[in-house]
Amino acid sequence: MSFKPNNEIKAMFNIFKSAPKNYEDLDGSTFKSKFQASPKAELLDVRTSGEYSAGTIKGATNLDVTSPQFQPALKTLDKDKEYYVFCRSGNRSGSACQMLSDQGFKAYNLAGGVGAWPH
Repeated sequence: MSFKPNNEIKAMFNIFKSAPKNYEDLDGSTFKSKFQASPKAELLDVRTSGEYSAGTIKGATNLDVTSPQFQPALKTLDKDKEYYVFCRSGNRSGSACQMLSDQGFKAYNLAGGVGAWPH
């Protein structure tokens, strides 16, 4: 005998689904080509200042997503720009992209992190 959950039970478990993403995860070559092709592109490195100073992608601005200043700094960003965001692995930048998109910004995440940026 198989169990088929009714709609009420299915609805209860929908609370475990995460909110829909309003940003795009891009592989390294797609991220780089879209960034270079967009006249409105801004590159954001959301790693710590120590990680940033150890090496970043040329032209990137450092805005540490783990810093208490991150949320207030979002209010100073230009909503007409497109933000291309990266970190070490793609996790922190994914969180940053979600925060950006929640506030009406267009954001792209470098899936795989800074190491996925093609040289």
